Amino acid sequence: IVWESQQEGGQGPRRQEGRSREGAIRMVRGSQRRKLQKFTRLCGREEGLRVKRSCPSCGPELGVEEKKAKGNPISIQLFPPELVEHIISFLPVRDLVALGQTCRYFHEVCDAEGVWRRICRRLSPRLQDQGSGVRPWKRAAILNYTKGLYFQAFGGRRRCLSKSVAPLLAHGYRRFLPTKDHVFILDYVGTLFFLKNALVSTLGQMQWKRACRYVVLCRGAKDFASDPRCNTVYHKYLYVLATREHQEVVGTTSSRACDCVEVYLQSSGQRVFKMTFHHSMTFKQIVLVGQETQRALLLLTEEGKIYSLVVNETQLDQPRSYTVQLALRKVSHYLPHLRVACMTSNQSSTLYVTDQGGVYFEVHTPGVYRDLFGTLQAFDPLDQQMPLALSLPAKILFCALGYNHLGLVDEFGRIFMQGNNRYGQLGTGDKMDRGEPTQVRYLQRPITLWCGLNHSLVLSQSSEFSKELLGCGCGAGGRLPGWPKGSASFVKLQVKVPLCACALCATRECLYILSSHDIEQHTPYRDLPASRVVGTPESSLGTGASQDPGGTAQACEEYLSQIHSCHTLQDRMEKMKEIVGWMPLMAAQKDFFWEALDMLQKAEGGGGAVGPPAPET
Repeated sequence: IVWESQQEGGQGPRRQEGRSREGAIRMVRGSQRRKLQKFTRLCGREEGLRVKRSCPSCGPELGVEEKKAKGNPISIQLFPPELVEHIISFLPVRDLVALGQTCRYFHEVCDAEGVWRRICRRLSPRLQDQGSGVRPWKRAAILNYTKGLYFQAFGGRRRCLSKSVAPLLAHGYRRFLPTKDHVFILDYVGTLFFLKNALVSTLGQMQWKRACRYVVLCRGAKDFASDPRCNTVYHKYLYVLATREHQEVVGTTSSRACDCVEVYLQSSGQRVFKMTFHHSMTFKQIVLVGQETQRALLLLTEEGKIYSLVVNETQLDQPRSYTVQLALRKVSHYLPHLRVACMTSNQSSTLYVTDQGGVYFEVHTPGVYRDLFGTLQAFDPLDQQMPLALSLPAKILFCALGYNHLGLVDEFGRIFMQGNNRYGQLGTGDKMDRGEPTQVRYLQRPITLWCGLNHSLVLSQSSEFSKELLGCGCGAGGRLPGWPKGSASFVKLQVKVPLCACALCATRECLYILSSHDIEQHTPYRDLPASRVVGTPESSLGTGASQDPGGTAQACEEYLSQIHSCHTLQDRMEKMKEIVGWMPLMAAQKDFFWEALDMLQKAEGGGGAVGPPAPET
């Protein structure tokens, strides 16, 4: 020590002061270590070891010597659940989901509603209502985390997606409609937003305007529609189906909720017309069909019935009040047993999908009818509203309708295309028209399907963590990015698809992709039975062995026992109608059986008690 002090020239006192500080630090650390050991002994050695084994993410157990050297570790399971949830709620959503996949304990903690409630409040501070469902807070948080509207221009050199300005008050994105300069977005609580001047042109390239203003156009909206043509120039008016409080008697305070259709100018968002319906009629969907002077509004009720009314759009800007006639559509008048689940339309045709998976068509012009079916044999120009049933092998889940072609997706995830194929928009590999649904065999289980003027788009899941956009048809104007000459088969487009993309739409200028993930909605695809897979050998009739892989005979015996348990003829007829709806028949076959049963019911005049047949009969 004396030598060090002589060499350092008087630095000995400083060195002693540093050693005293190090000793104080050792004393503090020692006291903290003793307090920690005292706390761990309170839990008991067996309980601590049991808790540690129950959490595999903590790693393998240490040896006895290592335990003595490091002391008993503290498991996070010893903390109060409220404290753990509070700490985890500060994680980003992506990290929270990854943490929930590490072990069972963290899965239960990360899936708690308390965690998602804090995350939802952080993502959407102005959200008033978390919505409904089994997991309302988790659903609301994921909806607001994944919501987004993306845009990619067809022309120019820029080949990347741009994200729009997200309204802070929006509770997820359910639907959207682009116009020439504006965008309309409907969220999951029925609020319709109007994004004014969302697009700007910079040196000939379209891009999002970051400083665009968004306003709440209306609340309580159920659905909205506009001119069904792909060209946004024709989108002049916006028809909104909403629910409003209506006074029962003028001068009183009593009111009742009634459905109405409000018409807005898409250029300014000003309301120019309103139609209010009786409170006993509730609707869930609206579509438009026809020309501007004879615009037909098709309204789908909660019971699956279709009503229509005709409006002249050229007179909507004139202030006046008049009564319009709401009439039952022929598809619901002549086929009252059908329950329509959804519908879609273009300028000259309408497509109905029933709850049993049947598809019915209305075609109003001979040219489109020839493109869709290849003939004019069954076209009646005097009765254009009479529905036509499409022959399909399975239940249809959703569909898409273009100008002169259509796409259908069945319960097994198969895609069927029909109609004009001049530009290869059916994706069948050739340019031959199809007068009946034709399967596209190399595509399975799409997320959504869109049909335009002369091209088609399919959004599919390429892997667990990525999606891709496929397209076919005309590629002029950059409609198929990466394929300027077009393609007669579905090819992968050069578009970076968001992870949670769920819907898409294309106009003449650009492509729109809607991003939103609802944990309570998923496409219920089924596995195709082995007997219906292409290439599977059919059961031979000469073997004499009774093969019933699908359990058809057993199901028929069960159906007969159910019919036998009914005591009256009326009950047996109703049960038979219900069984026909269950059986895997084509739509035309089901209609035949239902019509035949109705004729038998009318012939019997209601029917009485069923007994043994009389000898003379």
